[in-house]
Amino acid sequence: MKEFNLTEEQSKVSFENTLKSNDTEEKIDIYFYRPIGYQIALFCAKLNITPNTVTIVSIFFGVGAGIMFYFPDLWLNVIGMGLLIFANSLDSADGQLARITNNKSRLGRILDGFAGDFWFASIHIAICLRLQNEGWPAWIWVLGVGAGVSHVFQSAMADYYRNVHLFFIKGVSGSELDNTADLQREYDRDAKQTNLFLRIVAKGYINYTQLQERCSPYLQKFLALVKKKYATELPSELITEFRTLNKPLMKYTNIIQFNTRVIFLFLWLFLDETWIYFVFDLVVLNSILIYMVNRQEKISRMFYERLLAKA
Repeated sequence: MKEFNLTEEQSKVSFENTLKSNDTEEKIDIYFYRPIGYQIALFCAKLNITPNTVTIVSIFFGVGAGIMFYFPDLWLNVIGMGLLIFANSLDSADGQLARITNNKSRLGRILDGFAGDFWFASIHIAICLRLQNEGWPAWIWVLGVGAGVSHVFQSAMADYYRNVHLFFIKGVSGSELDNTADLQREYDRDAKQTNLFLRIVAKGYINYTQLQERCSPYLQKFLALVKKKYATELPSELITEFRTLNKPLMKYTNIIQFNTRVIFLFLWLFLDETWIYFVFDLVVLNSILIYMVNRQEKISRMFYERLLAKA
């Protein structure tokens, strides 16, 4: 079995290298989830456990958390909270492990994105069933499903905007920015040599990427023009200005993804008012999403028109 040993100095550097970017990392992640994830990643590296395995294990813990939220007993809910926190620690660890071992793959990225959807699908189903047991009518599923669909859009756009930001500050190697056209070409090329499961996963990811692109038309025009004008290297002044204008949006991508929503979810569980979580998702988080999309489109339109004028 291959051992993975680091000196104290190397460990410090390696931890920093497992972070995507200070621009896109949230404080809770940097000081809580990332250190825990890093230790898990080191442990998994020693045992030759792959990042995809860690991601799959996180799904079980996240779904287990949702099951615990079905019960009205607070102590079971607290167990669920612990399971969800550990699932997110594993979600942090899989990416850190991939960067430590240089074992990155598109399948890993797809699984990582789907993992959170499995967690929150379980949570939404559990809360709807719990509320029905408490006497709520069947229309509570309208709120639950609506909040679930909102979560998909929120996560998709937050993930996309972070990868766009990383593309401008780190380039192709530092981001995971995909586009539908390239994905479709790869799918058509490899379909006959790929098994059914991987084809289904790939097709699902193509649809996911299409959703992101349809919600960001001016960003797509801007990116296409950037790739056409600067095929090899982006000019430093463009990187600096885009980073300055876009960085404030990164805090909103973090708010609508995990930490903020989970803090409020835990609050509603402690208060035994779980229905508020759906309202919070539909009203507050969707409002932030709309603002974030509109602001990103304005920034993208400004850069697009400026580059077009220089063409």
